[in-house]
Amino acid sequence: MTFTKRDENAAPGFYQAEAAGLRWLRAAAEGVPTAEVLEVTDTSITLPRYDSMAPSPEQAQEFGRRLALTHQAGAPHHGAPPPGLNHGFIATLPLQHLAEPPPHWGEFYARCRVEPFARTAAESGSLDAKGLADVLKLCEQLREGDPGLTGPEVPAARLHGDLWSGNVLWRAEGALLIDPAAHGGHPETDLAMLSLFGLPHLDIVLEAYTATAPLPPGWQHRVRLHQLHPLLVHAALFGPSYGAQSVSVARAYL
Repeated sequence: MTFTKRDENAAPGFYQAEAAGLRWLRAAAEGVPTAEVLEVTDTSITLPRYDSMAPSPEQAQEFGRRLALTHQAGAPHHGAPPPGLNHGFIATLPLQHLAEPPPHWGEFYARCRVEPFARTAAESGSLDAKGLADVLKLCEQLREGDPGLTGPEVPAARLHGDLWSGNVLWRAEGALLIDPAAHGGHPETDLAMLSLFGLPHLDIVLEAYTATAPLPPGWQHRVRLHQLHPLLVHAALFGPSYGAQSVSVARAYL
């Protein structure tokens, strides 16, 4: 059985970006399996229909281990898109990529993930002028590349990019990833997204992940920093309550 997502008004390249992200993640040796792309057009994508179930602790442990391997498959640089792409999306919003390596992760995060979505959220009325100013002030600090804020520089990981719990499908065979916003970035980003809206057995996932690929010191302190981007995405799409959370996070790091 198959499942087709279709939108006759989809933005150009929308489904192609999803397909390219799935294929790139799927190519990570021993990484987390992803949905197989059966067909993609300008207005649709067709995948197998997968049965789902509640995960076991053992499946959560295996997911954490294999997510570390997906990340370790790497990317050319922070902000790099999947092969063959120069664009991307998160939900329905355009997602910027970089053709050339940035000087450091903080520059990429500020330029391509935080500032554009903060401005979009402000335009939609979800951030007021003071809130926007505070988020942009944090962007200035991110661009300075201070490891006290961003942590030590790490190689670009192969990220899912929108790894909330709804994009982890649990099957009898284990976890399966769907709906990516794939790019090269910081491994802490995917982990922070998993904790933003909750994931079954998250503590087991994190323990297995860090046993496979230890994270830089202080990563727990940076979880909310990495959650700022998805909070701003939600502010742009769903309103001021997420805008208020975004500003609270930004101010905590100023």
